[in-house]
Amino acid sequence: MRSLVVEDDFISRTMLQEILAPYGICHVAANGQEGMAAFQQSLQKNEPYDLICLDIMMPEMDGQTALKEIRNIEQENGIGGSDLVNVIMVTALNDAKNIMHSFMKGTCQAYLTKPVNAAELIAQCQKLNLITDVV
Repeated sequence: MRSLVVEDDFISRTMLQEILAPYGICHVAANGQEGMAAFQQSLQKNEPYDLICLDIMMPEMDGQTALKEIRNIEQENGIGGSDLVNVIMVTALNDAKNIMHSFMKGTCQAYLTKPVNAAELIAQCQKLNLITDVV
């Protein structure tokens, strides 16, 4: 599995990377703009990410905007259906407005609140068929 953690908080970013690293390559970005650059580079190298864990509240570019841009880039490149990158929104925001916006407007696959429980993240990855065996 190739994953990208886009998170501005160092501790949260490190924790997510440590959870995902045993399952494959895990890159990190400290804000939405860095995340977009990493996403675009992965497509240019023909090494797309399978999963992006995306924080909502970040400097430079917030997660909702980044997710919209990701989906636009995929559409421009003819990427659709099961080839779309799986996105799990990871945030401290647990209100209905942000949850619905993420699912309805941004087309994310899951939404986890901080602090992230490792078992919940792994379960979501299994549900998305990204992980078959738990390490």
